Amino acid sequence: MIENRPAATVLSHLTLILGVLIVMFPVYIAFIASTQTADQIVQNVPMSLLPGDNVAQSYRLALLGGVTETGSRLPAAGPMLFVSLVTALTIAIGKIAISLLSAFAVVYFRFPFRGLVFWMIFVTLMLPVEVRIFPTYKVVSDLGMLNTYAGLTVPLVASATATFLFRQFFLTVPDELVEAARIDGAGPMRFFKDVLLPLSTTSIAALFVIQFIYGWNQYLWPLLMTTDESMYPVVMGIKRMISGGDAATEWNAVMATAMLAMIPPALVVILMQKWFVKGLVDTEK
Repeated sequence: MIENRPAATVLSHLTLILGVLIVMFPVYIAFIASTQTADQIVQNVPMSLLPGDNVAQSYRLALLGGVTETGSRLPAAGPMLFVSLVTALTIAIGKIAISLLSAFAVVYFRFPFRGLVFWMIFVTLMLPVEVRIFPTYKVVSDLGMLNTYAGLTVPLVASATATFLFRQFFLTVPDELVEAARIDGAGPMRFFKDVLLPLSTTSIAALFVIQFIYGWNQYLWPLLMTTDESMYPVVMGIKRMISGGDAATEWNAVMATAMLAMIPPALVVILMQKWFVKGLVDTEK
């Protein structure tokens, strides 16, 4: 029996509303700054919390780049957003594909040292990109993959975490399904495509959201990998827009670029929210 406690309900909702306000307030400030001119942001202390009338100019400057009124040149965010999108999609899809196949092999194929192979994959969780970044950079450089999409994505597509999650899920699949597929004459890849993939849909969706945001937010690896401005992701572009020294920073364009950079991951989370939550909490997959 579920007790009806109005006070607890009100308190929980107030806590949730407070949390949302705390999280969204910086985003609101960034949006307000993107609607004003750079002079208004710098000169008005504290900054106005009401939208300005410079929306079109700020977002046009952020997307297309160009020379500002102070004479500084801003890079265009449009190409950088495309680079980030390609990188994030490649990393997310690549991680899921490799993890599905590796988990499938570990669970359903009998080969020598199968357990050792899995634990060797699992141990790589202790070796994040930051730990192995210099040898990885050396290999990528020797292969001539600097300033390329392959160099930005291939070193990041392997995922021990996703392999572990898919392995644990495959272990819950009843053996009767395997036997039924074998009796019907289905080979390993047919069983993988027609049985395991449909059952793994929610897990794939949840991992896609996580890995897409992981790929979208990459900064350290692209910072080492790219020297060509045409291959800069948007996270690096935002950093480049912030001038140092005596140069004036066009904060309206910086904030407009930041707002644009939030849109793709936010859309992915919103559109896949149902699948994402189901993939994390559903036990009857």
